[in-house]
Amino acid sequence: MPVEDPIPQLKLQRQDDQESAPVAATASAPPLPSKAGSFDLWIEAGHTEKHYWIDIWRFRELLFILAWRDLAVRYKQSVAGVAWALIQPLISMLVMVVIYRKVAGMPTIAEAPYAIMIFAGLLPWNFFAGSMSKAGESLVGNANMISKIYFPRAIIPASSVLVSLADFVISLAILGGLMVWYEFAPTWRFWFLPLFTALTILASMGIGLFITALMLRFRDFRFIVPVVVQFGMWISVIPLTSAELREKIGDLWFFIYSLNPLVGIIEGFRWAILGNGAPLSFLNLFISLVVSALIFAGGVTFFRKTERHFADII
Repeated sequence: MPVEDPIPQLKLQRQDDQESAPVAATASAPPLPSKAGSFDLWIEAGHTEKHYWIDIWRFRELLFILAWRDLAVRYKQSVAGVAWALIQPLISMLVMVVIYRKVAGMPTIAEAPYAIMIFAGLLPWNFFAGSMSKAGESLVGNANMISKIYFPRAIIPASSVLVSLADFVISLAILGGLMVWYEFAPTWRFWFLPLFTALTILASMGIGLFITALMLRFRDFRFIVPVVVQFGMWISVIPLTSAELREKIGDLWFFIYSLNPLVGIIEGFRWAILGNGAPLSFLNLFISLVVSALIFAGGVTFFRKTERHFADII
């Protein structure tokens, strides 16, 4: 008895299924109309830069999620919790007050307690150092995300800067407590504090982009950054004012020294917090603005050039 070949019937059945599948899919699930503002992902030659910056805005929720995750992990199962953000700058201020005021006899700004003067300089420096360090280590700490899914990689160091900004806001509570303790009332210049804070974000984000791209390739940078941060704090104008430092080192060396963007930023913080006792040099502020903008532009350019190789390096 001849056996029928099942292959033609199978082929015919598959052909019928293929012909009927689009009809059934069309009848059961009609295509949805496109909505304005819907989330699209482009893979298109020649439009990488434009779509990249648009994607950063579209992934803004991921920015806040990463920042909140880092804050929660930092203070999880800790005894003091958020109080660590207050203890660390407070201890730094007390050490500097004892060393420079009690031991070295540094003069204070007129009408401003020395503790407030020191803390007004520590505020931008701690924010800058914390943002730079956390942004530099951010890509290494989130290597699994980079190798698995797509999103603008600049969101990761930006979220680290956002975490440092939260610590900075918490540290303002110490400043308020010092002002109440010494009965020192702020002036109208205090409203300019967000402007100098934004300048600090610009400088720290630019350097952080450089460091995080280099650290992903050369892991030895994680040992160099803490040394640079520690050295930078002691050479900054935290225990002295800019005028006092100019008198000690001269105009030429002070101009070279003022190329450090933190010089104008710290001076601006003291001008905003201490009032008339801390004059502001607009030249130093202009130099800090230009140098910070150049650092940020260079950091973004370098980061974007090396970003395409991040997944291969990891």
